[in-house]
Amino acid sequence: MKSPLRFALNRMVAPDLALADFIQMAKALKCDAIEIRNDLKNREIEYGMPATRVRELCAAQGITVLSINALYPFDVWNDERRAQALELATYARECGAQGLVMCPFNEPGDTRTDAQRAAALRTALSELAPILREYGILGFVEPLGFEVSALRRKRVAVEAIKSIGGLDVFRVVHDTFHHHLAGEHEFFPELTGLVHISGVEDHDAPLNAIGDGHRVLVGEGDILGNAVQIDTLLSTGYSGYLSFEPFAESVHGLADIQQALGASIAHLQKP
Repeated sequence: MKSPLRFALNRMVAPDLALADFIQMAKALKCDAIEIRNDLKNREIEYGMPATRVRELCAAQGITVLSINALYPFDVWNDERRAQALELATYARECGAQGLVMCPFNEPGDTRTDAQRAAALRTALSELAPILREYGILGFVEPLGFEVSALRRKRVAVEAIKSIGGLDVFRVVHDTFHHHLAGEHEFFPELTGLVHISGVEDHDAPLNAIGDGHRVLVGEGDILGNAVQIDTLLSTGYSGYLSFEPFAESVHGLADIQQALGASIAHLQKP
């Protein structure tokens, strides 16, 4: 039997909203989970909000912290990345987050071969696994479908995780936007720890020109096939959260983001 839809809110939904107000909105929408981020100016981690305060605010409203988003670029392992990983793992444990989203190197000019990228990926996963075990959190590996991304497809991530014996602490993120962008057709419901959802409605933009700025809430005009992707995941065993992650300024600037989210939830819940 297919699992019911369980929605969560990534901070990217309303990055300018104070955390307490964001949590209140999640509760009003009957979303009992959120993701916080470390890449927003003047918010949470960068702003210096103590992890214990995040935990208190969420606990008071019965809200789960799914993840901190994100360790980047997790697959370029060095002393700086280790320090970053330890800092985020500490914060995650203290704020009660279940895991840490991990994004791969995603910039032009990467001259490494596929074999070198694969080796770097395994090295990073091998180094991260004991940290995740020690801190009692999961690592959510998120392939990015952009052409410049060092890790575009979930299969590559899954095989690397298996090769280093990391199935106890690593899961993959199925992002409906990146799944479409990478032209990926494989689903890994049993190894999926989190699903990020956003829509794209620009029918004229070529696939390789679509970026984060195109990512809106999922509605009737969506060209990414969110409904089909979600249906496939749920009917093959995924029972976790669908976390809204729109990056478009048009969404961040909405006068009533709560109403817009409610409409998107209703759209996705239609039989």
